[in-house]
Parts: sequence; C-alpha cells; structure tokens
Amino acid sequence: VQLQASGGGLVQTGGSLRLSCTASGRTFNTVAMGWFRQAPGNKRVFIAAIRENGNTYYPDSIQGRFTISRDNAKNMVYLQMNSLKPEDTAVYYCATSSSYFTRYTDPNEYDYWGQGTQVTVSS
Repeated sequence: VQLQASGGGLVQTGGSLRLSCTASGRTFNTVAMGWFRQAPGNKRVFIAAIRENGNTYYPDSIQGRFTISRDNAKNMVYLQMNSLKPEDTAVYYCATSSSYFTRYTDPNEYDYWGQGTQVTVSS
C-alpha cells in the first residue's frame, strides 16, 4: 500500500486547511485510515481515524476543530482542520490499519504510512 498526503502549507492562526491522503496498491485489507502529527523532538501523536463503516475517532484535545472523512470509492481520506493554532504546527501523516476492535490511537496499530505533509501555523 502506498499513501500520498497533500494539502499542508502555511496558514495564520485561526485559519483552516484540508489535508488529503490517497491510498493505492493492495488496499483491500484496510479497515481504518488515520492521521497523526509529529512536531520536532516529539512523538507521533494521534489526531483522528475513520473506519470503513464511517465510525470516527478523535482525541479529546482535537474534538470539534478537526474533522476526518473518507471516500471509499477513491481510497481517499481527508482531514479538515479549522481554528488552527501555532501548536498545531507539525508534519501530518496518514496511515492505514487492518486492525479491528481498537480505537486506532496507537501508531503501532497501523501498517502503512505516507510521507507526511508539513503544516505551519503562524501567530
């Protein structure tokens, strides 16, 4: 499975961005797709995930500002980010998981990762 993330960039505080991720290759085992972010010197942090049935998962810190969605027909997942803050600055990664019965918050639950897209929020 190959993942290509796009949509990052530079935005001012309070602005919005929409990230996209396209999955290609042997995607038939994919159960969920997720987004993580990683700032310099920090661990990779869970942002959102969406199951093939549409169930979504968010950490409490993100709930309400970010929205994950997917287009199963196109093997794409999106992350709409609103009310961005400087602390949202990071490289954002999309990933796929073949796991069931999990909340998809742990990077170890994912099988394939994209290359990341930089999001920078200026103050």
